[in-house]
Amino acid sequence: MMGRRCGDQASLFYQFHLDDRVPKDHLLRRIDCFVMTALADMHERLKPYYSEIGRPSVDPDLMIRMLIVGYCYGLRSERRLTQEVELHLAYRWFCRLDLDDKVPHHSTFSENRLHRFRESDVFRHIFERVVVACMAAGLVKGEGFAVDASVMEANASRYHGKAPDEIAWAEPERQTRAVKEYLAALQADAEANPDRKPPKVISPSDPCSAWTAKANKRVQFGYGLNYLIDIENTVIVDVEATPARTYDEVAATKTMIERTDKRLGLKPKRLAADTAYGTGKLLGWLIGAGITPHIPVWDKSTREDGTLSRSDFRWDKRRGVYICPNNKVLHTSGTVHEGRTLLYRASKLDCDVCALKARCCPKQLARKIPRDVHEEARDVARQLMGTKAFLRSRDERKRVEMRFAHLKIHHGFERMRLRGLSGARDEFHLAAIVQNLKTLALRALGPPPIQPRAPSD
Repeated sequence: MMGRRCGDQASLFYQFHLDDRVPKDHLLRRIDCFVMTALADMHERLKPYYSEIGRPSVDPDLMIRMLIVGYCYGLRSERRLTQEVELHLAYRWFCRLDLDDKVPHHSTFSENRLHRFRESDVFRHIFERVVVACMAAGLVKGEGFAVDASVMEANASRYHGKAPDEIAWAEPERQTRAVKEYLAALQADAEANPDRKPPKVISPSDPCSAWTAKANKRVQFGYGLNYLIDIENTVIVDVEATPARTYDEVAATKTMIERTDKRLGLKPKRLAADTAYGTGKLLGWLIGAGITPHIPVWDKSTREDGTLSRSDFRWDKRRGVYICPNNKVLHTSGTVHEGRTLLYRASKLDCDVCALKARCCPKQLARKIPRDVHEEARDVARQLMGTKAFLRSRDERKRVEMRFAHLKIHHGFERMRLRGLSGARDEFHLAAIVQNLKTLALRALGPPPIQPRAPSD
């Protein structure tokens, strides 16, 4: 029999408890206990950044909880976030807001983020507290780490890029927060780095971002989201924001490993990464630090024009020279070119009468062989490439790529909202906090129970 509602008069009084309306298996309820632990000392940490007089401010605990809700459900616009928290009962419960409590104005977030939150580095502090919680739950083994980077499109138009010398930074309309951060970084980095190529195109609105076409994407301005994860349960143990350039992403690996060791006492026995990280400089540093590099070597020495490659020359470790296929010796002057390469040269007299000259150096007077100053570390990495442990690490490092996919698909994080490297750092820390909280809820509490389907009428 068809049912029909009776009466249209609303009740005069209600018995309502917000906690009863949030399901036991709701994501926010499952992560709430971990958030409570991570935010336990936040008031004490932020106290020096508040005045001792004046009106009481919005509770920073409330703002952080709202931001966690936003990054959990892809509500990164603070204006939209305040609207959703106003309406959603579970969001109100998680943020400790009763039905009659007022939701903070969206401008409160930007004011606190630009001053108190960045000056105190509170997002970094909360991220590390969540990692410590993962360690306490036994989710971080610390034996093997994996590192990778993903491009996040910057909040800058790809059609308005200009050459650096075409932009007049002194114009008043150019003096935005992101531009000031970029100019301050230029002044701080006074010494030119030979490994870092100057950008050909930069964005006038977000000059810290990089002009990139990585991952077969369209050309755009972007930032590199760098994750260092523990392979065992894919817990993110460190995160770093860089311009979307391979050089900066590789350099961030050393920064993250050193910081993880210093702050969390975590140092891996092995590091898995793709070929972009197989530079001699990084491999040499890893081996010197006692970390086994399960990384393919970045090697472009093989020639494809039919002439002899470097592998056809034998390295004499005792004498420190190369021996050519015709048993002639190639010496080096010891000069390091571009900060990383030694050149080994054959004698012109030997090459002039050599029967292999047409196959060796047909367009040169004598053959030259470049050798990386960290070539011994590269040789160690080459020897590891055929081992079973390396093949296992090669498969396990794909877990960090799954982290990026989860962030982009389930959290809608594909384009930056904030500008500048500081803005990227804030967004990346919040994203990593949310992903680790979800891992904690899944691994420590177990998956939520599957609800049985209601019988059909």
